[in-house]
Amino acid sequence: MKANFKEIRKNRIYSEEFKKEIVYLYESGKFSVLQLERLYGIGNASIYKWIYKFSTFNEKGVRVVEMKDSTIDKLKQLELKIKELEQAVGQKQIKIDYLEKMIDIAKDEFNIDIKKNSNTPQSSGSLRTKKK
Repeated sequence: MKANFKEIRKNRIYSEEFKKEIVYLYESGKFSVLQLERLYGIGNASIYKWIYKFSTFNEKGVRVVEMKDSTIDKLKQLELKIKELEQAVGQKQIKIDYLEKMIDIAKDEFNIDIKKNSNTPQSSGSLRTKKK
């Protein structure tokens, strides 16, 4: 047999000082509405109502819209990152070209073959040692 349970609504009543404090935190730029919502467990609709009611910057009939990082700023940041990475790759390629030229010079002038040959014997350092 199932018991009849009524759902208990969780209506929270916040003091006016608390509401003003939340609005102050939002207006100061320390927290966004989403951050306040997560931090205090308050619905964003309530926070926006408090902003409309208690905000010193909000004019009557003006809607508050919280802007996220614009896509243009993100695009500029990504383009800058690409430019930095291309520069790093270019520097590495110059270093590789320089080292290859040095290897060729060493081979031609000093008869030193720095590049590994396929018939080079394996070093003894890679053999396993016996445990005592």
